[in-house]
Amino acid sequence: MPWNVAVEAGAVVGATGAVARASGQRRLAKIAPFTIELSIVLVLYALWRVVGTISLLKVDGAKDAGVHIWDLERALHLPNEQGLQHLFLKSSPLIQACNVFYATVHIPSMGIFLVWLWFRHRDRYPSIRNTVALTTLWCLAIQLIPVAPPRLIPQLHVADTPALFGQAVYPAFGKSGPAQLSAMPSVHVAWAAIIGTTIFVAASRPWRWFGIAHPVVTMVVVVVTGNHYWLDGVVGVAIAALAFASDRQMRLFFSRRRRAPRPEASRVLVE
Repeated sequence: MPWNVAVEAGAVVGATGAVARASGQRRLAKIAPFTIELSIVLVLYALWRVVGTISLLKVDGAKDAGVHIWDLERALHLPNEQGLQHLFLKSSPLIQACNVFYATVHIPSMGIFLVWLWFRHRDRYPSIRNTVALTTLWCLAIQLIPVAPPRLIPQLHVADTPALFGQAVYPAFGKSGPAQLSAMPSVHVAWAAIIGTTIFVAASRPWRWFGIAHPVVTMVVVVVTGNHYWLDGVVGVAIAALAFASDRQMRLFFSRRRRAPRPEASRVLVE
């Protein structure tokens, strides 16, 4: 979905929610909160697409930044992305499945997750929505500094697996579409970590395994397809954790302020 369409849809959905809330009709009032939340998600999506376009215009130094990340990983003795990709390339169906996962699961999984959370665990929704919003905004801020993914740096010998099988999701440079120079950090992994952790905590036992598997599979997929470095995912998870902690601290702060006695009330008690 283009960013301008997302903005327009968000505006329409948000206006619909506002009208429903102001109508005074009970049935319409019930759907108002959901439509307003949906409009927030659409606007965040549009912002992500816009920042990605800005990143595409700043190509100088992107490959050098990618090489620096690669060198840092080797200094930290992290697994080699090229070696793991080589193992997956031995099975064409497996690597093609990874390409499809990368292209199709990221945004729909977050949408389904937020709807599930809204209807099944409404009490947890505000905190997780704030965590997703903060995580996305902080990741976008970092992505303004362009970083080329491994598949775009020839000397790293990491294949562009979607291109190998005609499954590429990125357009040529200079055309509209998802950013190709926004490797650091990985929003795919950050969102998957939020989804997986929440499901593990809130869902029943059978679904907890999905909560564990989703971020792990996502991390492997973004690496073996050549779209991200290991550190992209690590930083994405760290940002998600920081966003959750920040939201929790803000909630505690405002909760304490609401509970604190007002000065006028304190004077009355003393007198």
